[in-house]
Amino acid sequence: MSYVPPIAVSVGEPAGIGPDLVLQAARDGLTDKLVVVADRTMLEARAAHLGLSLNIQDYTGQPPPYSAGTLTVLHTPLATPVTPGQLSPANSAGVLAALTRAAQGCTRGEFGALVTAPIHKGVICDSGVAFSGHTEFLAELTETARVVMLLASGSLRVALATTHLPLAAVPAAINVPDLLTTLKILDGDLRGKFGISAPRIAVLGLNPHAGEGGHLGREELDVIIPALEAADADGLQVNGPWPADTAFNPGLRATTDAYLAMYHDQGLPVLKFASFGEAVNITLGLPIIRTSVDHGTALDLAGTGRADGGSFRAALALARELVEQNQAGKRN
Repeated sequence: MSYVPPIAVSVGEPAGIGPDLVLQAARDGLTDKLVVVADRTMLEARAAHLGLSLNIQDYTGQPPPYSAGTLTVLHTPLATPVTPGQLSPANSAGVLAALTRAAQGCTRGEFGALVTAPIHKGVICDSGVAFSGHTEFLAELTETARVVMLLASGSLRVALATTHLPLAAVPAAINVPDLLTTLKILDGDLRGKFGISAPRIAVLGLNPHAGEGGHLGREELDVIIPALEAADADGLQVNGPWPADTAFNPGLRATTDAYLAMYHDQGLPVLKFASFGEAVNITLGLPIIRTSVDHGTALDLAGTGRADGGSFRAALALARELVEQNQAGKRN
């Protein structure tokens, strides 16, 4: 069998539940072939706070040895000690340094994938660094012109044409070239990262009833349908635009590998209703595999032992699946 590189994990905001999730995974025996890029002292202190007896070992650059209850750590120091639930802008540089080191390890093949625990955008901005999120940071770091956000739970996958925009700004942000690019990225990563040979993509309309033939808005006629026609001419299997209120019916779901929603709160409520706490965020278009939890830092739960690790475990499992798929593709 060929060598499968370990998966890098960044704990995100150290005062949040990211460290708790990683330590719980080690307690539950889920950290084989993982390298956690974080401050070792912080992790040791959080483990003691949570009453977890774990073997925390240093990453040496070689495939990490593993036994139950073991956590391999690539030490990246923070500026100040961490108190669960209490943000410190002084630690923002260390948080970004850990994320950078983990991502760079992925780009050079040292790590097979990156799993990210939740980060706190506000405290990083408070430190004087303009930071809009993991996705944008990783896109800039890897010199990726355009990325696509995809959330997945099992066979239900929902990608977004626009992400964190005010609703009033969405119509102007949707245009034929960008939609076509998004569809190509979605199609390409469904093939290359998920191993789906002929992806079937269902595209939602923007307006109620998908515009009702132009009576409830013209975006479908003027933008979405021309983008679908261009995608079809390029060989993509796309269909729509579908009214968002009926697009997730069992019949269409059975013949769909991924949906493309026009805005954040159009498609994601359906997915999160079906799988809250178990969904995974995947960044498409990057030259690396990146999965993430579908929730925030939960400062009120940090250090309490009550953090739900469902989404983190799902992100780990999907990262492993995608790494194995990637390695199989290289062998073939």
